[in-house]
Parts: sequence; structure tokens; C-alpha cells
Amino acid sequence: MPLTRSLADATVVVTGASGGIGAATAYALADRGADVVLAARSEAALHVVAQRCHELGGRALVVPTDVTDPAAVDRLAERAATAFGRIDGWVNNAAVSAVGLFDEIPVAEFRRVVEVNLLGTAYGVRAALPHLAAAGGGVLVNNASVLAEVAMPYQSAYNAAKHGIRGLADTVRQELRVTGRSSISVCTVLPATIDTPFFRHAANHSGRELVPPPPVYPPEVVAETIVRLLCRPRREAYAGGAARLIGLQWRLAPALAERALGWYVHRTQFGPTARPETTGNVFGPRGTARTGGGWPGRRRQLVRMSAAFGLAAAGTAAGTVAAIARRSRTER
Repeated sequence: MPLTRSLADATVVVTGASGGIGAATAYALADRGADVVLAARSEAALHVVAQRCHELGGRALVVPTDVTDPAAVDRLAERAATAFGRIDGWVNNAAVSAVGLFDEIPVAEFRRVVEVNLLGTAYGVRAALPHLAAAGGGVLVNNASVLAEVAMPYQSAYNAAKHGIRGLADTVRQELRVTGRSSISVCTVLPATIDTPFFRHAANHSGRELVPPPPVYPPEVVAETIVRLLCRPRREAYAGGAARLIGLQWRLAPALAERALGWYVHRTQFGPTARPETTGNVFGPRGTARTGGGWPGRRRQLVRMSAAFGLAAAGTAAGTVAAIARRSRTER
């Protein structure tokens, strides 16, 4: 079920709110009058986001939080409920990544990505459930990325964690239903490539500049999708048309789509400039309160850069049709 009250009267916790999708979501909620609880590791950036939320007409509470610490996440929930009286919605959005070949990513970084993305989400779900129940119901939204459904090379830890988030959400949703707690909705959002600081902040072991594979969508696309899920919950929702297309191709012809997407990302995720190895923001905060990542050029290159993937997609579709035709002839 949706929020038990209007957004203008609701309290929503947002993790990973120091920039990117988290900050954009906080602004979208504040613009509708919601009380927003902002959590991330970068306290200074959170205060900048909070000030903007106030300007938009919403109240905002800053709670610096490392989502890998379950006790800290519990304190986040308690502070939110104490400050505003209840929690109506919770958005698990905090995420980091380490880019490189699977066997070249340091084990400590791989573990940390899983801890932030998957365990951080799990701790958020655990902290939110009792408060949502106490409020008479509410909505949990997990930002899982389209990489919860498909995969792309050089993002092994991120892919694995996001797949885990999707499975976790499905399981918790089942458990809530069979135990009579259907007043709490669990939703998963699957964004395409988004123009945020994500690629600039990721740990990088590729030796090259990281750039987002086009098409690249503005973070407000995801923020509006999250707001819609809070008001009209669904199991899953894509953000950005490319995510829906890629997901469809993956379901219809997974082997072909896997090859096509691997080929495409291998050629579009790296820029021409060499880069030294870096741990990025995996172990320490780098929040800047910026929603955009500075990739408008990648948006303008949408048609030209996506043409190659379009050809690969056409090949996937043709292969799917051929496979279905062969199967039909065999079954006659």
C-alpha cells in the first residue's frame, strides 16, 4: 500500500543523500513539502543539501551515517522518528563501486562495496521496518540499478551487490505478505546510467578514465521515479528508457544480450585519458552536494554513441526470433 498520508505530511529517510540521486530525491521530496532525513558520510555536504531542502519548503534533518554500521543505521531511524514523530518512507540509496577486472580489484575493496551496497541496504531495511509498522504502514524503496537485473564488465562487486538487493527485496516482500504486514510496501528501482558523480568517485583499477556509458539520464529521472513509488508502490520500476530496453533484451535472450552489453560497455565506459589507480570514495566520503556528475556531453552523444548498441540490440532481437522459430519447428 502507499504512504498512509500525503507527501506534504510524510517523513522520509534518504541514505546516500550527500549528492547524486540521493540529493535529487531529497529535493523532489522537499519540493512537495515532505520532512526529509538526510544520511551519508559527508556531513558538510549534507548540510548544503539540507539548506536547499529548506529553501524548497521542506524540513530537513542531517544525520551523518555510515550504512555499513548497523548500530549507526538504527540510530538514524531513532533520530528520524524522534525528530518528526514517525517514519513513513525509507529510501536505501547509498552506494559505492570499484571498477576493474574482477581478479585485479583488491579484496578489501570488493568486500567494502558489498558491505555498503548490499549490507547497508539490509541494515536500512531492518531499521525501517518497525518504524514503518508503528506509523501504520509505509514504503521502502531500494535503489538497485538496472545492474540488479543485467551485468556489465568491470563492475563485478557492484553487480553482485545490486543483484543481492533485488533478491533481498523480493524475500522481504514475501515475508511481509505471509505474516500479515502488507501495510508495508517494498519497491525496487532499476535506473539506467545516470549523470551523477558516481563514476568520478568510484575506485578505479582500469588504468583509464571512467566515463558513464550512454545514454545518460539526469538524476531527477530517478528522483521522480522514487517519489512515484512512494505514492503508488510497485514491485519494481525502471528509471530511464534504456534500462527497460536492456532488461527486456536480457530476459528474452540472455546469452546474446550478455555478449552485446559486454561488447558495448567495454567500448564506452573508458575515456582516452590514462588514470592512476585510486580507491575513490570506497573507504572515505567525497560528497559534494552535487546532483550532476558533469556529463552533459555524454547526453549529447546519445544518438551517435548508442548506434553501436542499437545494432547489437537488433542482433539480439533477430537471434531471439530465430531461436523461437527453430523451437517452434522442432516442437511441431
